[in-house]
Amino acid sequence: MRILLSLVMISAAWAQQPQPEAAKPKRMPEPKNLKILKLPANELLPLMRQFSASLGVQCVHCHVKGDFASDENPHKEIARTMIAMTQDINTKLGGGEKAHVHVSCFTCHRGEMHPEVDVPTPPATPNAPPPPTPPPAK
Repeated sequence: MRILLSLVMISAAWAQQPQPEAAKPKRMPEPKNLKILKLPANELLPLMRQFSASLGVQCVHCHVKGDFASDENPHKEIARTMIAMTQDINTKLGGGEKAHVHVSCFTCHRGEMHPEVDVPTPPATPNAPPPPTPPPAK
């Protein structure tokens, strides 16, 4: 009986699944093919999420699914041009490379893929002073 009980216990131990190893956090791979954005990998994903929210699009709007380094999607080059434009504006307004962000994608896009172009102009104020008159010519 003891032998039978020992065999049952040993077979039960063999039949158990091995304990799963503690899940290791996946490290984001080093970004490839960055031509405009020169920043560390840990800052890239939050910035890409901002772009996505600012334009109201998913990642595959600019990227090829499964190959973020690919340049096959023409929207990626458009995005690079727009990023360079905002960097240029912010540098000129802020006076340096690491200047404060004055404009971003959201400034114009407001969560839409295409920014609204026909923005109405504010109405003229009724009590605005007239423009100054130039001095008479001599």
